[in-house]
Amino acid sequence: MNAAQVSAFQANGGFTPSVVATVVLSLVFAVLLLWGVWAMRTAYTGWAEQRLSQRQFLGVVVRFVAMYLVLTYFLLS
Repeated sequence: MNAAQVSAFQANGGFTPSVVATVVLSLVFAVLLLWGVWAMRTAYTGWAEQRLSQRQFLGVVVRFVAMYLVLTYFLLS
């Protein structure tokens, strides 16, 4: 955005575009963490009731951690 667009955005919204970017990133990570907790809890319940093997449970955990690390790298770099 050029200077005129930034000043117009700030005049109409009352905040800067960088604040909006921070809020959106925070929401993305909050949703990602909530989904990850839900997925791992569901996998743990399946493992505890012997519907999932330990290997499948660990697969869920490893995939979530990998996805979190990749998104962290791409969104925060």
